[in-house]
Amino acid sequence: MRTQHNAPIYEALSRFQDARVVPFDVPGHKRGRGNPELQDFLGEQCLRVDVNAMKPLDNLCHPISVIREAEELAADAFGTHQAFFMVNGTTSGIQAMILAVCKRGDKIILPRNVHRSVLNALVLCGAHAVYVNPDVDKTLGISLGMPMAEVRRAILANPDAKAILVNNPTYYGICSDLRAIVGLAHAHGMMVLADEAHGTHFYFGDGLPSPAMAVGADMSSVSMHKSGGSLTQSSFLLTADTVSPGYVRQIINLTQTTSASYLLMSSLDLSRRNLALRGKEIFARVLKLSQYARDEVNTLNGYRAFGEELVNRDSVFAFDQTKLSVNTLGIGLAGIEVYDILRDEYDIQIEFGDLGNILAYLSIGDRLQDVERLVGALAEVRRRYGKPGTGLLTQEYIEPQVVMSLQDAFYAEKEALPLPQAVGRVSSEFVMCYPPGIPILAPGERVTEAVLGYISYAREKGCSLTGPEDADVEVLNVIR
Repeated sequence: MRTQHNAPIYEALSRFQDARVVPFDVPGHKRGRGNPELQDFLGEQCLRVDVNAMKPLDNLCHPISVIREAEELAADAFGTHQAFFMVNGTTSGIQAMILAVCKRGDKIILPRNVHRSVLNALVLCGAHAVYVNPDVDKTLGISLGMPMAEVRRAILANPDAKAILVNNPTYYGICSDLRAIVGLAHAHGMMVLADEAHGTHFYFGDGLPSPAMAVGADMSSVSMHKSGGSLTQSSFLLTADTVSPGYVRQIINLTQTTSASYLLMSSLDLSRRNLALRGKEIFARVLKLSQYARDEVNTLNGYRAFGEELVNRDSVFAFDQTKLSVNTLGIGLAGIEVYDILRDEYDIQIEFGDLGNILAYLSIGDRLQDVERLVGALAEVRRRYGKPGTGLLTQEYIEPQVVMSLQDAFYAEKEALPLPQAVGRVSSEFVMCYPPGIPILAPGERVTEAVLGYISYAREKGCSLTGPEDADVEVLNVIR
């Protein structure tokens, strides 16, 4: 009987290497021999396990042996009914959740400050978004969670909605009252889907917000590679016994690659084992380190490393204390400006900077000396570049004017207009700062002066704007 000490995919790959199989299949580099430069760069061991699906190694599209066993161990570790290995990232997990419960014309309730992958899923399936506007902290310039009164209003006004999607947590560490949302949604026959891209550690640490599956959510997509230690692009899709695992597998196979990377899958397998065996100890250390970092940053005049003081038990029901979210407006710099300075002048790469904040992502691989280097650099940035903060934008959320569905707008006949001429028209494409990848403007929404002002300010401060067909974001496609 396998236990959490096992890693079935890793073990199968180890046996496969010992067998010294001669490859007459793909990939064409033939265990690295065909591309010496790649082998020198990535290492022989890496390329020896970059292999194709075969009977001894199972097949992700229809697992019956070691991948199935690894998924069963993952489900047990996360405390849920089923876990699916995802090698197209949490983006594909989120899209699979939505496509599994929504069809064309169906409604799904969600906050507007969702990741682009959520709205992309609605473009694909044709479901209609019913937005719950999040609360906003105007001082910090960030969106918070969904107030329960607004969730209740949306559910009562849309009794035919199929599901409600919740961020748990947001990029900044904000959590809504997920347990209450689950109870309310289920009482009205709606499923609950969770975007837990930034909440993998909730399942393994003490003193953290509640994980979605523990409070009754039906599905959750978790980025194991973010806080769980696996390779980039590897994630889990978790499901309860309220959904058909066979049908979910079919949905996943609509969009996920048929050439699944064993590098990604083995990293999921080993990372799950690591967290199942040592997660509580690991994340206790991360919490201690993040609190130390928060305290140190808050000794620097002008910065505010915010945390549990935001909790109001409603739109901020809980806060993920591993997130080192720092408001920079008090030193007269936008978050994106501090982000750029830290990278270009101090060789420190943080997760992202927006118009008012930065996020330093602390997880299982961080060290005290690295945190001290970050705090020291922030002190120098303030000393060298700090200035009065007048004129800085503090409002991060703009309530959208939704005119038509995302799918109808995305595929509609369109014309390209310079941004200033697009005011009053309906967009047929996305505009967002990436990261964090939350759309400023989405297909089907009216272009307003406020939206254009935000885009212009974000460009001026150095945010990376993405989404439109025009890579320079000077021209926007609107409905003809």
